[in-house]
Order: sequence, then structure tokens, then C-alpha cells
Amino acid sequence: MGFELAGGHAIVLGATEVRIKCVVSQVPTISGFEQWQRKVPPERIAAFELAQADAERALAAGGELRYQTSIGDDPADPALYSSPDAVRFYRDLVPPGRENNTVTMRSSRAARLYEPGGWIARISPKPLMMIVETGETVIPTDLQLTAFERALAPKELVLLPGGHFDAYKVHFEESSGAALSWFQTHLDKAPASTGS
Repeated sequence: MGFELAGGHAIVLGATEVRIKCVVSQVPTISGFEQWQRKVPPERIAAFELAQADAERALAAGGELRYQTSIGDDPADPALYSSPDAVRFYRDLVPPGRENNTVTMRSSRAARLYEPGGWIARISPKPLMMIVETGETVIPTDLQLTAFERALAPKELVLLPGGHFDAYKVHFEESSGAALSWFQTHLDKAPASTGS
């Protein structure tokens, strides 16, 4: 089971790790590139690319890692996530004075190049459940639904009527209940270990 970026990991591992018996992927990253293209305003793309290239060159020359703000809404300080629901979730979750609201530029670039959706059709015959919020602003709903369509059976789609972070708070009972039921159904069918 994984959420967001780790939801993408669950897709990749479900397709590649034989010990995994079933998968639940909640509001998963499907295409780092597509997500990035949609959230970065076109007028900021060139500056963002230059900043990442400079950070990579500096690191290759023995310099320190460079950081960027992870979540924020200040146009003068471009953040990795700037949607209103991301900012609200972060501010509600993290107590003042306890913030570490940065991410390395290298991590940001790696996330942009991450394409776990390409693995989704390879999960089968393992059962896949995807939990998707229909009012997404962080990971576009249409990317998730298109990926789900490419997945092979057995699969189940759980649609919740909210934004990206609502699955953790507003719809927690529905999302966690669906996942629990999926695991109970499909893990109980797993063959028992014979031991040694």
C-alpha cells in the first residue's frame, strides 16, 4: 500500500516484486512529468529548468545540495506544491516552529522524471485497488483514471468526492475501510506458508 509518491512505488513494486500478493494505491503519482507540466506555470518553466541544471552542476563540482521550498504559496519563492489544498493541509498538520519545509532540488528533479504509471498493466494477476479523489489539484484525477483503465483485472476503483488530501481526513473511514477490506479479501486467499 502506498499514498501519493509511495502510491507510485506500490504500482512499481506490485508489478516487479513477486512476494507482493495485492496492491492498494491511494491518490498515486502516475507521471511525474505530466504532474509537473500541469502545476508549474509556463512562464516559470525555463527558470525552474535553469535552477535545477545549476544545482546539478554545482553538486557534480563538489558543491552542496541545493534546496527549494516544498509547500508554499509565495510567488517569489516557488514551491514544489502550491495548490491551496496542499498549503492548507501542511499548515493544519505541522505545528508552528516544527517545519522543515524543504526538499532537495535533486529530489524534485527525480520526482519529475518518475513514471510509475508505465508499470500498471504488469501488476495483474495480482489484485489492484486504486483510491482516487475526484477533485484533485495535486495529482490530476484524469491521469489516475487513465492509468486505472490500463490496469488489467482483477482491479477495483474507489472514487471519493474530494481533493487530494481529503482521503487522509475527510474520507479517512472510506479510504481506510476500502483498503482494509481489499487486504482481508485478497490476503486471506494467499496460500499458507509450509514452513521448514
